[in-house]
Amino acid sequence: MHLFILLFIASFASGAIAQDPGPLDLANAPVPPGAQRIAWGSEPLQFGELRLPAGAGPHPVAVVVHGGCWVAHLDWLDDRAIAHDNMRPLAAALAAAGIATWNIEYRRLGNAGGGWPGTFRDVARAADFLRTLAREHPLDLNRVIAIGHSAGAHLALWLAARAAIPPDSELYAAAPLPLAGAVSLDGPADLAAMIPLQQMICRAPVITDLLGGSPEERPERYRVASPIEMLAAGQSVEFFAGRMFAAQADPFAAQARDRGTELRITALPEAGHFVFIDPESAVWPQVLQASRRLLE
Repeated sequence: MHLFILLFIASFASGAIAQDPGPLDLANAPVPPGAQRIAWGSEPLQFGELRLPAGAGPHPVAVVVHGGCWVAHLDWLDDRAIAHDNMRPLAAALAAAGIATWNIEYRRLGNAGGGWPGTFRDVARAADFLRTLAREHPLDLNRVIAIGHSAGAHLALWLAARAAIPPDSELYAAAPLPLAGAVSLDGPADLAAMIPLQQMICRAPVITDLLGGSPEERPERYRVASPIEMLAAGQSVEFFAGRMFAAQADPFAAQARDRGTELRITALPEAGHFVFIDPESAVWPQVLQASRRLLE
């Protein structure tokens, strides 16, 4: 267990293998011009970067959700390494492949208004803002997916399952934008199962802080925030598991079978944590293919 945690922290800090880019490398990587920064709300962190492919469109869309332990700051990393900045290369690569990208920022633990329920509401509002963007940009709202990494993978899965949230929940929103599916890139699908590791991985009790308590204390919140609890027939998920979250793949698959969810798992147990969002990695063609599959 301790060796696993040391590998996780080393991977988060600098890339799982020495030659692999880490999150700050990706945040600083050059990308083509053309992304438009657009506010979707009034708070400083309520914005996204819209990037359109070449051609007239309308274009399919990927809502891009960054990770970083659901927090605004990690002591051992530059803040840009856990913000939308590290997803810019992925967003640019998807756009080059014909998929418009909406790379969103949102409030997290440590930001005023972040945590429960603000983080979830921010991500939801940002995704629903595509309806506004489509008034002025050639976006095909019938072909929208969410793609996220690490903590952002959890949020991408959650976005795709929002229709299952009951009206009495704080996270309920009427008529959320329907998604064709979600691509989860080495992130947790089961928040309760991550609790034993949260302190060692993120150096803070991020899951219990995010949801305001344990599953025993806040069962209603875990039911509407943890993707494994929200699986249902009609959902489509592409689940990539590297060595950080490989242990969650089998339980997630079993639950998906029981619930009738269309789930494809790509298990790469030797893969580092950041190769999934690096368009120069050997894994990237599989990520792109999975994205296209959901948008067909």
